[in-house]
Amino acid sequence: MTDRPMDPTDDGLSAIPLPPLPEVRPGDDLGGMVVDAWQRLIAQRPMLAPRPDDVLVVTQKVVSKAEGRIVDLSTVEPRPQAVEFATRWQRDPRQVEVVLREAVEVVRMERGVLIVRTRHGFVCANAGVDASNVGRPDEVTLLPDDPDGSARAIRERLGRELGVAPCVIVSDSFGRPWRWGIVDVALGVAGFAPLDDQRGRPDAAGRVMQATVVAVADQIASAAELASGKTSGRPLVLVRGATLPPGDGSVVRDVVMDAASDMFR
Repeated sequence: MTDRPMDPTDDGLSAIPLPPLPEVRPGDDLGGMVVDAWQRLIAQRPMLAPRPDDVLVVTQKVVSKAEGRIVDLSTVEPRPQAVEFATRWQRDPRQVEVVLREAVEVVRMERGVLIVRTRHGFVCANAGVDASNVGRPDEVTLLPDDPDGSARAIRERLGRELGVAPCVIVSDSFGRPWRWGIVDVALGVAGFAPLDDQRGRPDAAGRVMQATVVAVADQIASAAELASGKTSGRPLVLVRGATLPPGDGSVVRDVVMDAASDMFR
C-alpha cells in the first residue's frame, strides 16, 4: 500500500499544457516565466512535479520573442528581387526581404513560396520567419540563433529552481515535402538524444533492422502541439511517458542532414 495519489500520467503517454504565460517581450526572463508556470501547475496537480524523464516542449515563438529575435518591417528596405517576387505573388516585399536575409541558400523560390536553408541547416519555408502570434502587425519573428542552447538554458534554470532538470525541446511548425499540412518538429533539444538509432537491433520478427532511425524529438514535439494548439496561448507542454534515447544530443548536429546526403538536388 502507498499513500501517494494515483497519477493518471503513470500509464502511457501524456501531454499536459502548462498554464498560460503572459505576453513575452524582448529581454524577458523566459526561464523564470517557465518555472513560474510549472509551479502553478504543481499547485493544481502535485503529481505533475517534474521528473528527470519528463520533456518540456517550448514553442519557438516565445523563445524568439524573449531573445529579441524580432524584426520591425517598417525598418526593412526590400531589394528589387524581393519586390518583384512579392508583387507577382501578392506578398509583403519587406517580409520576403527578411526571409532572403535569413537564408544561406534559396532552394526554391516560386509560386509565392520560398524554401530556403537557414544558417542552422534547417530547410524550411520562409526561413522560419513568421508574422503569426507576434503581437504587433508590422513585426515578424526569426528563429532563435541557437535553439539547442536555448533548450539547455531553460533546462538548467528548471534544475536550479525546481530541483529536477527535465528534458527540454524547442519546437516549431514545418511543412513536409510531398504532403499537405504542417507538423511541429524539434529545433533544439537538451537532456536526451533526438534520434533513436535502431539499426543493428532485431525487429519483432527477429530480423536485424538496417535503416530505422526514429525521430523521437520530432514525434514528441508533434504530440505536444496536439495538446496545446496554435491559438491557445499555452506555449509550454509537459510530455510524460516517452522513452527517451540516452545522451545529450543536438538537433543541429544530430538531426539536420548534411548536403552530401541530400538525394533530391
